[in-house]
Amino acid sequence: MRTYTPKPAEVTRTWHVIDATDVVLGRLASQVAVLLRGKHKTTFAPHVDGGDFVIVINADKVALTGAKLEQKKAYRHSGFPGGLKSTSYTELLAKNPAKAVEKAVRGMLPHTTLGREQLTHLKVYAGPEHPHAAQKPQPFEISQVAQ
Repeated sequence: MRTYTPKPAEVTRTWHVIDATDVVLGRLASQVAVLLRGKHKTTFAPHVDGGDFVIVINADKVALTGAKLEQKKAYRHSGFPGGLKSTSYTELLAKNPAKAVEKAVRGMLPHTTLGREQLTHLKVYAGPEHPHAAQKPQPFEISQVAQ
Protein backbone atom coordinates (compact mmCIF):
# COMPACT_ATOMS: atom_id res chain seq x y z
CA MET A 1 0.00 0.00 0.00
CA ARG A 2 1.53 3.29 -1.09
CA THR A 3 1.16 6.51 0.86
CA TYR A 4 -1.28 8.94 -0.71
CA THR A 5 0.10 12.37 -1.51
CA PRO A 6 -2.33 15.06 -2.68
CA LYS A 7 -1.40 16.89 -5.86
CA PRO A 8 -1.71 20.69 -5.85
CA ALA A 9 -4.43 20.46 -8.54
CA GLU A 10 -6.50 18.10 -6.35
CA VAL A 11 -6.67 20.50 -3.41
CA THR A 12 -10.07 22.05 -2.83
CA ARG A 13 -10.01 25.25 -0.81
CA THR A 14 -12.92 26.67 1.12
CA TRP A 15 -13.24 30.08 2.74
CA HIS A 16 -13.87 30.46 6.48
CA VAL A 17 -14.80 33.65 8.32
CA ILE A 18 -13.99 33.89 12.03
CA ASP A 19 -15.33 36.55 14.38
CA ALA A 20 -12.55 37.38 16.86
CA THR A 21 -14.78 39.24 19.33
CA ASP A 22 -13.75 38.25 22.90
CA VAL A 23 -11.68 35.28 21.69
CA VAL A 24 -8.30 34.77 23.36
CA LEU A 25 -5.53 35.62 20.89
CA GLY A 26 -3.54 32.38 21.27
CA ARG A 27 -6.58 30.14 20.91
CA LEU A 28 -7.69 32.09 17.85
CA ALA A 29 -4.22 31.84 16.30
CA SER A 30 -3.95 28.08 16.84
CA GLN A 31 -7.35 27.43 15.21
CA VAL A 32 -6.47 29.69 12.28
CA ALA A 33 -3.11 27.93 11.85
CA VAL A 34 -4.84 24.53 11.70
CA LEU A 35 -7.21 25.79 8.98
CA LEU A 36 -4.38 27.43 6.99
CA ARG A 37 -2.25 24.28 7.07
CA GLY A 38 -5.14 21.97 6.23
CA LYS A 39 -4.71 19.71 9.26
CA HIS A 40 -8.49 19.42 9.59
CA LYS A 41 -8.69 17.60 6.25
CA THR A 42 -8.22 13.88 5.64
CA THR A 43 -5.85 14.65 2.76
CA PHE A 44 -3.34 16.50 4.97
CA ALA A 45 0.30 16.21 4.00
CA PRO A 46 2.93 18.32 5.77
CA HIS A 47 4.76 19.21 2.55
CA VAL A 48 1.70 20.28 0.49
CA ASP A 49 -0.18 23.55 0.79
CA GLY A 50 -3.64 22.04 1.18
CA GLY A 51 -5.17 24.52 3.60
CA ASP A 52 -8.14 26.82 3.33
CA PHE A 53 -8.54 30.59 3.18
CA VAL A 54 -9.34 32.27 6.51
CA ILE A 55 -10.91 35.70 7.07
CA VAL A 56 -10.67 37.11 10.60
CA ILE A 57 -13.00 40.02 11.39
CA ASN A 58 -13.21 42.22 14.50
CA ALA A 59 -9.50 41.82 15.20
CA ASP A 60 -9.62 44.95 17.36
CA LYS A 61 -11.85 43.11 19.87
CA VAL A 62 -9.51 40.17 20.46
CA ALA A 63 -8.78 39.36 24.13
CA LEU A 64 -5.53 38.78 25.98
CA THR A 65 -5.59 37.08 29.36
CA GLY A 66 -3.91 38.20 32.56
CA ALA A 67 -1.61 41.20 32.39
CA LYS A 68 -0.43 40.44 28.85
CA LEU A 69 -2.10 43.55 27.49
CA GLU A 70 0.40 45.76 29.37
CA GLN A 71 3.37 43.41 29.84
CA LYS A 72 3.62 41.47 26.57
CA LYS A 73 5.80 43.08 23.91
CA ALA A 74 5.78 42.74 20.15
CA TYR A 75 9.29 42.84 18.69
CA ARG A 76 10.53 43.65 15.21
CA HIS A 77 14.05 44.16 13.86
CA SER A 78 15.21 46.46 11.09
CA GLY A 79 18.14 44.20 10.15
CA PHE A 80 20.73 46.74 11.25
CA PRO A 81 22.79 46.52 14.45
CA GLY A 82 20.80 47.93 17.35
CA GLY A 83 17.62 47.88 15.25
CA LEU A 84 15.38 45.98 17.69
CA LYS A 85 12.10 47.81 18.28
CA SER A 86 9.43 46.81 20.78
CA THR A 87 5.86 47.93 21.40
CA SER A 88 3.37 46.80 24.00
CA TYR A 89 0.24 45.00 22.89
CA THR A 90 -1.82 47.91 24.19
CA GLU A 91 -0.22 50.16 21.57
CA LEU A 92 -0.23 47.47 18.89
CA LEU A 93 -3.95 46.70 19.28
CA ALA A 94 -4.79 50.41 19.30
CA LYS A 95 -2.68 51.22 16.23
CA ASN A 96 -2.84 48.08 14.06
CA PRO A 97 -4.92 45.20 15.49
CA ALA A 98 -4.61 43.14 12.31
CA LYS A 99 -0.84 43.03 12.80
CA ALA A 100 -1.25 41.47 16.27
CA VAL A 101 -3.35 38.60 14.89
CA GLU A 102 -1.04 38.07 11.91
CA LYS A 103 1.98 37.98 14.20
CA ALA A 104 0.38 35.36 16.44
CA VAL A 105 -0.62 33.15 13.49
CA ARG A 106 2.80 33.52 11.83
CA GLY A 107 4.43 32.08 14.94
CA MET A 108 2.27 28.95 14.71
CA LEU A 109 2.98 28.20 11.05
CA PRO A 110 6.17 26.56 9.73
CA HIS A 111 9.04 29.02 9.30
CA THR A 112 9.69 27.94 5.71
CA THR A 113 8.63 28.96 2.22
CA LEU A 114 5.56 26.75 2.64
CA GLY A 115 4.59 28.62 5.83
CA ARG A 116 5.00 31.97 4.11
CA GLU A 117 2.79 30.76 1.26
CA GLN A 118 0.12 29.56 3.70
CA LEU A 119 0.18 32.92 5.50
CA THR A 120 -0.89 34.65 2.27
CA HIS A 121 -4.25 32.83 2.62
CA LEU A 122 -4.98 34.75 5.85
CA LYS A 123 -7.02 37.96 5.60
CA VAL A 124 -7.40 40.01 8.82
CA TYR A 125 -9.68 43.02 9.25
CA ALA A 126 -10.05 45.24 12.31
CA GLY A 127 -13.77 45.88 11.79
CA PRO A 128 -16.79 43.68 11.01
CA GLU A 129 -16.68 44.30 7.23
CA HIS A 130 -14.64 42.35 4.66
CA PRO A 131 -14.55 42.50 0.84
CA HIS A 132 -14.68 38.71 0.29
CA ALA A 133 -18.46 38.17 0.09
CA ALA A 134 -18.13 36.85 -3.48
CA GLN A 135 -16.16 33.84 -2.20
CA LYS A 136 -19.13 32.83 0.02
CA PRO A 137 -17.13 32.23 3.22
CA GLN A 138 -18.57 29.80 5.76
CA PRO A 139 -18.75 30.98 9.41
CA PHE A 140 -16.34 29.07 11.66
CA GLU A 141 -17.18 28.96 15.36
CA ILE A 142 -14.39 28.74 17.92
CA SER A 143 -15.70 26.89 20.96
CA GLN A 144 -13.91 28.01 24.09
CA VAL A 145 -14.56 28.31 27.78
CA ALA A 146 -15.71 31.81 28.72
CA GLN A 147 -12.92 33.84 30.25
